[in-house]
Amino acid sequence: MHRHGIKGRKFGRETDQRLALTRGLMCSLIRYQTITTTLARAKEIRRGMEKLITTAKKGGLSNRRLIIKRLNDIEAAAILMDVIAPQVKRDSGYLRIEHAGLRRGDNSEMGTISFVDEIDYELESKNIDTKDKKATKKEDK
Repeated sequence: MHRHGIKGRKFGRETDQRLALTRGLMCSLIRYQTITTTLARAKEIRRGMEKLITTAKKGGLSNRRLIIKRLNDIEAAAILMDVIAPQVKRDSGYLRIEHAGLRRGDNSEMGTISFVDEIDYELESKNIDTKDKKATKKEDK
């Protein structure tokens, strides 16, 4: 049997376990900007993350809800929409995968996945804080 028309990797897991694995890896990538995992997992989460970043760049409430549904994590979705998406300057190719050698033990290929553009988490959080202060000043008047 050939795998014609079948996309994605199974990782030797059932569907719910595989979805949980990819969601966890995507949320970790959003929080920490770079993660090291097996090369196959890195290639697989790049497919999903590229689509999520493109959706986040469009903005809007419905797109925010789609991202929350896909990640199953409200905080990670907020970081993606409010911090990462405004700082990304390109139309596609948001992530890079670099080979990180072989894992000791089972000799599997490791890879580091990270954002191509430099993301500054502190800069955006300061801007959000100043916006909130301006909003409270207007309410006080």
